Amino acid sequence: MKIKARIVPSRRPRLAWSGTTGGPSRCSQPRVVYGSGVTSLVTREMLPKTSSRNQLEDALDVDVEDLQTLGTFIINTAKDEDTSDLSILIQSIGTSCKYIANCVRKLGLANGKLGGKAGTENVQGEEQMKLDLVAHEVFSRGLDRSGRCTVMVSEEVEELIPCASSPHGRYVCVFDPLDGSSNIDCSVSIGSIFGIYKATERGVFNPKDALQPGKDMVAAGYALYGSACNLVLTIGGCVYGFTLDSSLGEFVLTHPKIRVPPSGNIYSINEGNSKFWDAGMANYVNHVKNIQDPPRSLRYIGSMVADVHRTLLYGGTFSYPSDSKSKDGKLRTLYECFPMAYIMEKAGGAASDGKNRILDITPHHIHQRSPIHMGSAEDVKEIERFLTEQ
Repeated sequence: MKIKARIVPSRRPRLAWSGTTGGPSRCSQPRVVYGSGVTSLVTREMLPKTSSRNQLEDALDVDVEDLQTLGTFIINTAKDEDTSDLSILIQSIGTSCKYIANCVRKLGLANGKLGGKAGTENVQGEEQMKLDLVAHEVFSRGLDRSGRCTVMVSEEVEELIPCASSPHGRYVCVFDPLDGSSNIDCSVSIGSIFGIYKATERGVFNPKDALQPGKDMVAAGYALYGSACNLVLTIGGCVYGFTLDSSLGEFVLTHPKIRVPPSGNIYSINEGNSKFWDAGMANYVNHVKNIQDPPRSLRYIGSMVADVHRTLLYGGTFSYPSDSKSKDGKLRTLYECFPMAYIMEKAGGAASDGKNRILDITPHHIHQRSPIHMGSAEDVKEIERFLTEQ
């Protein structure tokens, strides 16, 4: 006779406070309440000697009034019908990012269904991973079903993607559904990048709408899937950072009004390509590494989202220059360079192709490439100086 066993998950313990009914007070003590009603009192003797009562409150108490999710944040930015439709579109992207984050966490446990190579190539001739295809499907279906897009551009598809006709279709969305996918199977941080433009005519598919300069974007953002899942977003004003709280299933505002430092002590570039660089790029790297005092630190992950995220928070520069091997650069202008440059500028930084502002470029092809240097404004100007003096 076969016996089937069912595992019943235990209830998550919650924090409560003794001696109070509304929350912590100076006289209350923290205790952990389990599903059965059994409580465990947290006493001073159980805390490190360096801890204080206020530190404990700071660590365990959450002010609900300060808790703002992506959904409430986006809704509060809606001023009219256009921005209301934009909020619906961004919430759809947020849902897609949560789905992909869940896939990334389950990658090693999915019996090969998510990890590994797909056996296909994208339009750039790059080998696709299975999760590349999953991420593309999640993004494109979510955006299409939102009814707010007229056309989409994805790194994984050669042609433009027309959306289902909708009277609410006001926007164009360009995206790299999974940046850094070569790092998937070794658990290095990867991400998703997106940018949003206004369509010239509501509900009408117009191929030219996908070839607008970066400065015409109305919103841009990226999700980083790493030790935490972060969503960084700008809707044309300040830059805001959200962190996924898995217990709530929500992105919570954790980094309001991000500002990149005016200069930094980190440079990020793939020095494996140094023999292909032109003289200006080689001179700049030699200067910050060997001549400048103190020298700058090299940090390079190989995933654009991860490298740019660090640059945004800590300052310094991220560069992927043109060289003798890649005359036009390697990164795609429309759905990699433009959104990241837009975010960096809105945070007070700068982004350049080495001579000109990236966001002023008018693309001629949806998969066009460009060299890029972005980060702290003073440091990007220094790179431009070296490149123009070569």
